[in-house]
Amino acid sequence: MVGLDNKARFLTGSTMRHVVVMTLTGSIGLVFMFLVDVTTLFWVSRLGDEGLMAALGFGWTIQFFTISSGIGLMIASMALVSKSIGQDKLELARRQTTSAALYTFVFQLFTAALVIIYRREILAFAGAEGQTLEDAALFLLISVPSLPFMAIGMVGSAVLRSIGDAVRSMSVTMSAGLVAMLVDPLFILGFGWGFEGAAWGIVVSRTVSAFLSIWFVVRVHNMVGPVSREVLHSLFKPFLAIAIPAVMTQLSTPFGNYVLTKVISAYGDAAVAGWAVASRIAVLAFGGIFSLSGAIGGIIGQNFGAQQMDRVKQIYKDALVFCVIYTSLSWGILALFREPVVTLFGLDGLSREVLLAFMLFGAGGYMFAGALFVSNTAFNNLGKPIYSTFCNWFRDGILIFPCCVMMGWWLAGPGVVYGQALSAVLAGTAAMIWAWRFVDRLATR
Repeated sequence: MVGLDNKARFLTGSTMRHVVVMTLTGSIGLVFMFLVDVTTLFWVSRLGDEGLMAALGFGWTIQFFTISSGIGLMIASMALVSKSIGQDKLELARRQTTSAALYTFVFQLFTAALVIIYRREILAFAGAEGQTLEDAALFLLISVPSLPFMAIGMVGSAVLRSIGDAVRSMSVTMSAGLVAMLVDPLFILGFGWGFEGAAWGIVVSRTVSAFLSIWFVVRVHNMVGPVSREVLHSLFKPFLAIAIPAVMTQLSTPFGNYVLTKVISAYGDAAVAGWAVASRIAVLAFGGIFSLSGAIGGIIGQNFGAQQMDRVKQIYKDALVFCVIYTSLSWGILALFREPVVTLFGLDGLSREVLLAFMLFGAGGYMFAGALFVSNTAFNNLGKPIYSTFCNWFRDGILIFPCCVMMGWWLAGPGVVYGQALSAVLAGTAAMIWAWRFVDRLATR
């Protein structure tokens, strides 16, 4: 059993070291999980039907909404638990862990039911039609019911990050990736399940990840406390105070992706197929940036709970520096290997142009998207989650549609990719300036 005195481990030591260690261990698990998406797309591409790749792209777009709502609930869990640990309130942190898991499971169960009932209407509005729509609807019917189990795994991973257990948190996400990597080729080609096999691989991987996170949280760290109706009621409002704006913040990203998919679908299934590959390559190449926002949440939360505001300011600065270095390296690698990747997925024509546009130019926008993610994490863990909601919706609700449409008119399918990058540059710069002033003000006080 890990000692209780080891849980507030972010209050001392190098802030950059904490940022790098938590981010890299988190990104290993996250990148591994995203690698599975890429391999899934690869195995589906072996079926020789570009329409199935487009269907997978539409299916992932809708899944993005459901996963993002879970990430918002995970953020609320991390903010509450890490702050309580920083304040040395371990019993409260245990009760918050149990309560957050119950709230999240019920919410995601309700979300899954809505998506399953209205999946065809949602897909049609995104631009799917004909057999592509039917294939994507089947993909959602099989995979979405596993959403509540994935949510449990995400809350468990958040709690592990809150107490600084980077290795086990990484293991939770890696377990999902490892299982999916093993079963995908078996289900898709070995058993002859084809496109349906990709969906069943998601179900199995999410279930395994959930059980592993429960084991680590309960058996290794003893971070689950007994709750009653009164406790659930008393913790519900503090949880919602962070969860609602955090969920709204996270939903903006899939909304922006939904808008982008709808805009690019006007150029045909080939453009959607190219974007499906580009989006999977993006989460694989920039997994460290996605992981960064989750990694520093626990670090900021503990130091904020202990009122060590100078360290909070330094953590924010270190995270931005890490973001620039990581993104520059990843972008360079993508640009260098763009032709082999296009060949690997057998793309040609417009789908090839869309993927090349992303790998050569559009990927650069993730430097500013990373700054946006880091700023959102600072707001979420410093008591102003509504600020992060505004920042994200400024990008995905206001900027992305006119940017993508304008660039699409000019450069067709590839222009939509450039439009997404432009929206990230504008929103990321604004969020970074706002968050820096906010953190500096708190440190001065």
